[in-house]
Amino acid sequence: MDRLLAMAAFVRVVEAGSFSAAARVLEVGQPAVSKTVAQLEQRLGVKLLLRSTHGLTPTEAGVRFYERARVAIQEADEAELAARGAGTGLSGRLRISAAPTFARLHVIPHLPRFLAAHPDLEVDVVLDDRTIDLLAEGIDVSLRMGALADSSVVARRLASSPRSVFATTGYLARAGVPRVPADLADHETVLFSQSGNVWNFTREGAEVSVLVRGRARFSAAEGIRAAVLADLGLAIASDWMFAPELADGRVLRLLENWALPDIDLWAVFPTGRLATAKARAFAEFVEDVMRNGG
Repeated sequence: MDRLLAMAAFVRVVEAGSFSAAARVLEVGQPAVSKTVAQLEQRLGVKLLLRSTHGLTPTEAGVRFYERARVAIQEADEAELAARGAGTGLSGRLRISAAPTFARLHVIPHLPRFLAAHPDLEVDVVLDDRTIDLLAEGIDVSLRMGALADSSVVARRLASSPRSVFATTGYLARAGVPRVPADLADHETVLFSQSGNVWNFTREGAEVSVLVRGRARFSAAEGIRAAVLADLGLAIASDWMFAPELADGRVLRLLENWALPDIDLWAVFPTGRLATAKARAFAEFVEDVMRNGG
C-alpha cells in the first residue's frame, strides 16, 4: 500500500466527512476508500476514525495524523512541482467553484489560455451561487464576490468592481430615465430574493435611501441578468455582470453621480489546508484576467 496514497485517502475522508463523499472526490469506488483507511489503521495500530450512524469522526490520534498527513501531502506536491521545474507547468486535477454568471462571462472564456499553459492539468468547475463547503466538496479554490461571512477563511482579493443601477435602453425608452434616487420609486426593479427593497446611495458624504418596488425576485445572479435584458426593470449589479452589454450600449449605467459600495472578488482557499500551487496559479491567472479588463 502506497503510504502517500493512503494518507491522501484518509485526509479526503476527514475533510469530506464520509467514505462515499471522499470516493466521489477521488473518483474511485467507496469500498476501495474504506479498505485503504482500514489498512492504514491496521498498519499504524491505532483507530483513526469513529464510525457511527451520524457519520465519521476522527479520534484524537486521527486528528493528529490528519494534521501531519495534509502537510506531508502538500509538501510532496510542492516538491514534485519544484523537481519538474517551473517551465513544465502544473499537472493533476484542479477543482474550482464559482458563481455561474461570473464564471460564464469572465472565467470560462479564458480557460483555454490557462489550460494551454498547463497541458498536463485538468480542471473541474463547480458552478453554484451558494457558498459551498470547500472541504466537503474537495474544492481547491473558490471565486467569491462580496463580503466574506467568515473572517477566518484563507482568502486573497483579486479585483474590485463598481456597482451601479443598470437598465436596458428598451426599458428606459418605455419607462423614462431616473435622474435622482427618488425617481426609482416610480420604476419597476429586479431584486435578489435574499436582499431587501431599500437601496442606499451616497453623494458628497450624504446618504439617501429609496424604497423600491419589484414584482420579480430571483435567487441567482443569472436570473437578475436575464430579467434586466428582457426589459423587465432596473437592477443594482456590478459592472462585471453586464460587461458585454455595457460595451455594446444595450445596457446603461444610471445615477452615475450617486455612489454604491464596490464589490470585491476573492479567491478563497479551504481553511486548515495549505493552498496548492495549482490553486495559487489559477488565482493569479484570474487576477491578471480581471486586471486586463476581464
